[in-house]
Amino acid sequence: MGAALSLAAALGVNAFVAADLLPEIEAVMVRRINAQIGDDNG
Repeated sequence: MGAALSLAAALGVNAFVAADLLPEIEAVMVRRINAQIGDDNG
């Protein structure tokens, strides 16, 4: 989370907004990575 907030700060994104959105973005990323891994194995 710290690295993500540092990146958000470097990009000029409000830290409160980034902290609020990061869990949702992470969930999407995990689902897509899992789907890609599933596609690669099958």
